[in-house]
Amino acid sequence: MFFEPLVFDLSLLGWDDTRALPADTIPGRVSRVHRGAAEVITEQGQIQVHYGARVRRDSAADPTRLPCVGDWVALRLLAEGRYELDEVLPRATAFVRGGVSRDSRGGLSGDGQGQVLAANVDIVFVAEPAMHATDFADLGRIERLTALAWESGGTPVVVITKADLFDQGLDDLLNDVRGAAPGVDVHAVSSFTGDGVDVVRSYLMGSRTAVILGASGAGKSSLVNALAGGEVMETQQVRAGDGRGRHTTVHRELIPLPGGGIVIDTPGIRRVGLYDMSDGVDRVFSEIEDLAEQCRFGDCSHEAEPGCAVLAALESGELPERRLESWRKLQREAAWMARRSDARLQAEETRKWKIIHKGMRGRNRP
Repeated sequence: MFFEPLVFDLSLLGWDDTRALPADTIPGRVSRVHRGAAEVITEQGQIQVHYGARVRRDSAADPTRLPCVGDWVALRLLAEGRYELDEVLPRATAFVRGGVSRDSRGGLSGDGQGQVLAANVDIVFVAEPAMHATDFADLGRIERLTALAWESGGTPVVVITKADLFDQGLDDLLNDVRGAAPGVDVHAVSSFTGDGVDVVRSYLMGSRTAVILGASGAGKSSLVNALAGGEVMETQQVRAGDGRGRHTTVHRELIPLPGGGIVIDTPGIRRVGLYDMSDGVDRVFSEIEDLAEQCRFGDCSHEAEPGCAVLAALESGELPERRLESWRKLQREAAWMARRSDARLQAEETRKWKIIHKGMRGRNRP
């Protein structure tokens, strides 16, 4: 897929010399990852490298330090003539999902650890398909992904894909989506007809990097192909009846676009847990945060307290019930993940000191 020039200009991928490199290493950007190895674009082209001891040690202690697509890395030349991935350079941004799953009883379970889906991303395209006039985009998923996009340090942009399959009411749908993602640009696009593709491409001028996130069948790979002006990602035909495509992407991949800019395609995401959330949810639900400041009590839970401005807005119809329920759900999940993360960190600290004390006792024995 990648062209292999004799010398590739890494500035086209966003590299600048202000990044500090360890001595005797060369820079590269991760385009794909495998178990224990990664494909990296360097000035000499794309090469596959295995992880060095430092990377293996760091990632064993913290999985979020594993190399991921979009990472800038330092490669060290070994005596046998091959490179190894010596270090992951500091990330400007990182899209991290929490280790949340559902147990057999339908409750939340997980280890409080996160997974980095993409790094050094400027734009996060949240893709949601517009299927038929009687259907609506999954606003809850848009809210969740937008919150994580804000938290990553990137700028979210919601893209309603497959707009050509929406018979009527597209403007109403877009207004509903704007209500779920206040302050975020929302665009309708059709990879089949090309409508809206240029608008999406305008976010990727120069060496900006975008990641496309969404559920399986959201048309992410088709959008990548439309942006690239050719078949760079495999897709399958839209199914008859529901208009959904069968998603074929099984890995994350960084793709330089011919006209400039970089895009990262991702597999379909069934569930994305919140991780290390601080203000992402607050930005998505800014109207609720504004209302909360007007409550009589500073610690109002917005459940049954007198003088609650949030409940008053709900009763008057100013605040839709769906928005409040979605906010409560994400707040509960963010709090749960924070507790799980704190418990994991405390357990790791306790285990570390046990090892230290055991070693000290061994040295002190006569």
